[in-house]
Amino acid sequence: MCALRLGREPTVEEDVEITESVIGQYTQIQAHSVLCGVRFGDFSYCAGYNQIYYAEIGKFCSIASFARINPGNHPTYTRIAQHHFTYRSGLYGFGDDDAGFFEWRKNDAVVIGNDVWIGHGACVMPGVRIGNGAVVGAGAVVTKDVEPYSIVAGVPAKKINVRFSETVAEKIEQTKWWDWDYDTIKERLQDFRDMDSFMKKYF
Repeated sequence: MCALRLGREPTVEEDVEITESVIGQYTQIQAHSVLCGVRFGDFSYCAGYNQIYYAEIGKFCSIASFARINPGNHPTYTRIAQHHFTYRSGLYGFGDDDAGFFEWRKNDAVVIGNDVWIGHGACVMPGVRIGNGAVVGAGAVVTKDVEPYSIVAGVPAKKINVRFSETVAEKIEQTKWWDWDYDTIKERLQDFRDMDSFMKKYF
């Protein structure tokens, strides 16, 4: 059993870089991660070695190690050279960086719903929206929006299954359990451990 206990202040491990971001309560940002321009919802965690840029991440999300969200891109079709010397010019002593080049990533933010599980080494490309309760398989490259409660995998990621029937998924959405307060969730913990009990009480 883990002795760590999360609290209202985010738990941030060593060698983590966080800029322009808002991190919620009962969250954990594990070692060697980078977050820039991120809204990170309550009770969500990333398991380390993650790179997350310009994204809105809901509550209760589980992000496995080495997952990348909204990674950088290269000017494949718009410039003669796609190498980053054309926009990270200062690295090479060529002059100022091209600040405007980076605006596209802010404008193509990723939006991830609540209770989403993103598997080890997955990559979520710019502009993608992932619905509540979805699962992204390990190593997947997500290039298109993901429906709520669906399971996607592969390169590029494709829908391979759903977690629940459409009826059950709609009823879960109606409960909005992710917005329940701390004490309510604690009181109803046993119901979360028994699907029949949860459905009987809250549907």
